[in-house]
Parts: sequence; structure tokens; C-alpha cells
Amino acid sequence: MTDDTLHITVESTAEFFDAAAADLRALAADEEMTDRHVLSLPDEAALARLLSAKNLELLRAIASEDPESIRALARTVDRDVKNVSTALDDIEALGLVEFERDGQAKRPTIWYDDIEIAVDLRSGESGEEATPV
Repeated sequence: MTDDTLHITVESTAEFFDAAAADLRALAADEEMTDRHVLSLPDEAALARLLSAKNLELLRAIASEDPESIRALARTVDRDVKNVSTALDDIEALGLVEFERDGQAKRPTIWYDDIEIAVDLRSGESGEEATPV
């Protein structure tokens, strides 16, 4: 794992707040914090929507082609600009894509090279750590 990895978890709201509270306690106790970037999703349906084949295609194209604009990205993936723009807006809201303004153009960028997904298969058991997939 590197600092260039986005970690995605599927967890309930209660589990998310429990983990956040633990992080705050560790911070208050001046304990060393891990430098992990984590996106928490409420369920597998949200995970499936986020990491659909079309969204993954966009993320891979951004990482490998470094497009200068949304229009250039749409050409790269051979999709309609409006559809690409809508998809990027959705995944930007979750923090997976950022835009750099260049005049009228918005250049999509990502900071991570890898995505790691953790789904707890023992749903309902507390105190257990999710197993990376």
C-alpha cells in the first residue's frame, strides 16, 4: 500500500461514526495517525454504482491519459460529453475526482493510483475489522 491508494469501505452509518470517534480519541491522545484516505459508502449498491464499468473506464482514462478537459476525456472514452460530465460530477461529489480550471475548460484529475476496497463479510458482527478484497 502506498499513500497514493484510495481505500473504500462499505459500512453502516453507526460503524462510520464509531471509527470517526476512535480516530478523534487517538488524535486527542496525540497518538500517531495513519495517513490513509478513506471513502465510506453505506452499502454495496452505492459501491456498485460508484465503481461501475463506465466510471472505472473514466478513472482509468484520467490516470493514464491525463486529459486536458472533460471534452478530451469524452473523446478518449468515445462517449457523449454531457454523459461524461454528469458522471464526473457524481464521482466528484464523493471526492474521487477533482477539477482544475483552465479558462472555460475543467481538467479532471485524480490523486490516487490504486483503489482498495474493504467489505465486511461478517455483517452485523461488531469489533471485527473488515477484510480487504
